[in-house]
Amino acid sequence: MVLAVAAGGAIGLGVAVGQWLLDNWWLFAVLAAVVGVAGGVWLVQWGVSARWQWVHVRRLRYRLPQLDGLHHEDFEFAVRDLMRRDGCADAVQVGGAGDNGADVIATDPLGRRWVIQCKHRQEGAAGSSVGTPDLHVLNGTGRQLHGGDVVVLVTNGRFTAGCAPLAKSQKLHLVDRGTLGEWAGGARPLWELLQQLPPAGSGKRTGVS
Repeated sequence: MVLAVAAGGAIGLGVAVGQWLLDNWWLFAVLAAVVGVAGGVWLVQWGVSARWQWVHVRRLRYRLPQLDGLHHEDFEFAVRDLMRRDGCADAVQVGGAGDNGADVIATDPLGRRWVIQCKHRQEGAAGSSVGTPDLHVLNGTGRQLHGGDVVVLVTNGRFTAGCAPLAKSQKLHLVDRGTLGEWAGGARPLWELLQQLPPAGSGKRTGVS
């Protein structure tokens, strides 16, 4: 008896709710319209934000004193952003513990994979020189482990005398303070400032991390 009463009550409630929904269908139409308008506004705002972000990246410039004042990790992000500015949409900062010699990895518009090691000096040119041991580490991982076509060591400081001949013999590329200042403060991409870069599609993708 109790179950029958409960079932009857449930059916009655369901009928009442259904009737109310039929009588007030316009509320759902209004709700759908509000949601649609809110969604449209959000999409417009997102599009404007994305556009301004793109404009900001394209206009990105750094002066050397700005770069000197960065934390070493922020310096890596600055290099990443400069690569993005120049058309490497997939540029990522990967530096940190266990980075195996790579701080930034990017693909340029010609399809070449860039593996970049960053060495920041808070004292700039007055800081300690970047030496050949850092080049040896990069040379051992840049192509074999990270699959780089263009392997670069960039610093806001300076290199020891032995770096240039070692880099040339191993087809590595050095970006010293002068080149960095020209790249970061100007509008030319890094590949226009470096010499003897490999042609598009010349790299191997074995062992890519």
